[in-house]
Amino acid sequence: MLPKGPHAGAALPVPAPRLLAYYKATIVPRLMQQFGLSNVHEVPAMTKVVINVGLGEAIKQPKLLDSVVEELALITGQRPVRKKAKNSIANFGLREGQEIGAAVTLRGARMWEFLDRFINSSLPRVRDFRGLGTRSFDGRGNYSLGVKEQMIFPEVNYDMVDQIHGMDITFVTTTDKDDQSFALLRELGMPFRGDEKPIVVAFTN
Repeated sequence: MLPKGPHAGAALPVPAPRLLAYYKATIVPRLMQQFGLSNVHEVPAMTKVVINVGLGEAIKQPKLLDSVVEELALITGQRPVRKKAKNSIANFGLREGQEIGAAVTLRGARMWEFLDRFINSSLPRVRDFRGLGTRSFDGRGNYSLGVKEQMIFPEVNYDMVDQIHGMDITFVTTTDKDDQSFALLRELGMPFRGDEKPIVVAFTN
């Protein structure tokens, strides 16, 4: 029977993503202790995750990009933005404004849900996986990695794939310190190789 009264028809509260709940309850206290932080607002946190696919083949086969867009939507739960060429390159037959890729920027609940699936479902499906390296921190507290093929994502149906392609994923945090970003991602479950320390990449303007 449907509920009656002033709250009839009201949406039930949606529980926080489990990785976010774990971050707040467990990771925040750990990082405060590890880095000697006294204010919870100083604790490094996730800001966004950016997934980018560049598809040079779209120059001659534009319909391939339609498949990429659909796959990214399935993987992330969010509609991607199509990326356009900023300049023309005659040698490659590329025209300014031509669509050559797609990208998604995830924040909030969708970001946390993607992180959970990526760490616990997708990375274990990588062939001969030996852990993530630490050479891709950018000196500003962000970490990037490349995925060789979209088939590691359970949401992608192999029988519906037109072409195997890779993607770049960047994890953006609130800290500008690579050691704090490394600690955050490791606590979230990112499987870094062995006990490697983050290798800081000097950033120059």
